[in-house]
Amino acid sequence: MGVLAFVAGLLLFVMGMGKWQETGTVYWLWGSLAFLLLLVVFSVVGRGGRKG
Repeated sequence: MGVLAFVAGLLLFVMGMGKWQETGTVYWLWGSLAFLLLLVVFSVVGRGGRKG
């Protein structure tokens, strides 16, 4: 996963956290945390596929 995709993912995470504070619904919080977790998992899986 490229650096640009990682930065875009972090931006979406921060925007989701801001929406959670605005609205107060837990769906934005859990969605943002799940998105960050998926971003980290895809980064690790993508990096593990490149050997040598």
